[in-house]
Amino acid sequence: MERSHIKQEINITESLMNRINELISHYPEGKQKSALLPVLHEVQDAHDNWLSIELQNKVAEILQIQNIEVYEVVTFYTMFNQRPIGKFMFEFCQTSPCCQNGVEDLMDYTCYKLGVKVGEPTADMMFEVRGVECLGACGYAPMMQLGDFYQEHLTKEKIDQLVSDCKEGKITLHDK
Repeated sequence: MERSHIKQEINITESLMNRINELISHYPEGKQKSALLPVLHEVQDAHDNWLSIELQNKVAEILQIQNIEVYEVVTFYTMFNQRPIGKFMFEFCQTSPCCQNGVEDLMDYTCYKLGVKVGEPTADMMFEVRGVECLGACGYAPMMQLGDFYQEHLTKEKIDQLVSDCKEGKITLHDK
């Protein structure tokens, strides 16, 4: 995934900084780098679910680590977004059990229904489809993650219902 050159407002509020400091406090003195993953999650959640280069640099500054140490993590894990993404990210598991149960056809169907390609947000930035590695729910294949929640035993009818529910505001993305 390319790094985005889209400007993003960096807004480290007092509340967010307090949360970051609380996360850092869980690790020994001088080991603040250990808080990198949870800090990135908090910062991403507070910034429209993506992390610009400037925001990644700010995280490095806060944790007193090198910028490259943040870039390495953000570019490795698919849960961190380096560009603006659709509000409703349909993350389909693409490992063997899901593939054997038709997830690739369901991804194609979802992309067709939304008028996008995999990894491309809809024009209104409401939806995006992404293939990801194992989500650890092989017994419920085919499945995907939508926000913090798993959608299991997927069918075209379930996809239609999820899209409809998202459009109608019936879907909660986070368990917070």
